[in-house]
Amino acid sequence: MPEPRRMANTTELAAGKSNGAIWKLEPEQRDLDANVISLAPGEEIGQHQGPELDVLLHVFAGSGVLRTASGSIELAIGDIIYLPARSQRQFVAGDAGLGYFSVHQRKHKAGLMPSLRS
Repeated sequence: MPEPRRMANTTELAAGKSNGAIWKLEPEQRDLDANVISLAPGEEIGQHQGPELDVLLHVFAGSGVLRTASGSIELAIGDIIYLPARSQRQFVAGDAGLGYFSVHQRKHKAGLMPSLRS
């Protein structure tokens, strides 16, 4: 039977200064997917329509802007953001970059993460 365990530490991951998906949930038998995303200053995830599932984000490093169909949301450390299924979104990292943790129901086909742009 699987046991609870420490999977990662977002403070340690943020110190690594990598870009893109820098951590993801690995066990094959699971109901959730989770990723840690790190964007360099000014880097963005281009405008796209989200997948057929809800996503919850926690901003743990830097700042940025989430652009939606109805406006922009300033992102700051500590923010918890709800992204409804199929909602329009674009992320732009601020001057110190942007790091966030995302969690959502497991998607059974590839391709949840759109490509990064600088």
